Order: sequence, then C-alpha cells, then structure tokens
Amino acid sequence: MRVLYYKSMKKTNAMRILDSAHISYGTTSYDDDGEHELERGAAESIAAKLGIDPHIVFKTIVMRTEAKELCVFCQSAVHEINLKKARAAAGAKEISPVKPDELLALTGYVRGGCSPLGMKRQFRTFVDSKALEYEKIYISAGVRGEQIIIAPGDLVKAAKAEVCDLILEES
Repeated sequence: MRVLYYKSMKKTNAMRILDSAHISYGTTSYDDDGEHELERGAAESIAAKLGIDPHIVFKTIVMRTEAKELCVFCQSAVHEINLKKARAAAGAKEISPVKPDELLALTGYVRGGCSPLGMKRQFRTFVDSKALEYEKIYISAGVRGEQIIIAPGDLVKAAKAEVCDLILEES
C-alpha cells in the first residue's frame, strides 16, 4: 500500500508537538462534510475517504474518573473501548466518557477532531497495544478532516503514553 503525504495548510498543536520533538510524521486530509457521524462506522467512513484500512484509524476518547481526573485513551476506531480495561489502566473505580459539550473547554478540541496530542494540559494517556502491530496509524491532527500519519511508537513517545489492552473483545 502506498501512503501519500500531503502538506497541511496550517500547523495544529499536535503537529507542533511532533515538530518540537523531532518526530517524523505525515498528514493527509479528507472531506469533512459537516455531518461528521461519530457513531460506530466513522472509522470506516474516514478510511474509505482516504483509501486505507479502517483498523489503522485511531480515535481519541477522553474519560473522567470518579476522582475527576481526565484520562485520554487512543484505540482503533473500529473497536469499542472496554470500560473495565480502561478503569484498570487508569487505576480507577469508575470511569465515563466526557460529554461532547465539555470537550472543547477541557481539551481545546471538538468532538471528531480530538487528538491525543496537544491538549490544553497533559493528561495521562493510554494507547491500545494493537497500535504496535502496525507500521503507521492515523490519528486526528486536532481538527476535523485532517489526520496525522505516525509510527505507533512515536505516538507513545510524544504523548508520554502507557501502552495497554483497551478494546472490547468482539464475539
């Protein structure tokens, strides 16, 4: 598979972080039609627009623990997150996704354009271990319609992330 790298029109916070860490990455854009469906199937839609395997499109999920700590989880968008595994990774008794209307104020990102890099603050971040099975993965660049193409190990390094199993096993 040939990957095309496009020069982004404008640098995002996520790109600036990668640049300052001297981490190699590429970017690519897709048409965000304004009706960004964020239900299951969004990865397939983005992958189809980019002509790539949907398993390498990774989503960012921001969650809050019972102690009000925000944690960031990054996993393949074709899978659901396993809340039990997320709780265990974060060492929390309870964990739940942040409401979409809170996301911008807490992270600086909107739903559908949330990157695991470049949030308003550095939150504990967890990357699903399946990411390491791929040479490159696609993550949000911090705006809808723009993706960063990055080696999973470089994402872990840049995000200061912990690698763990996060996905809900499909039956």
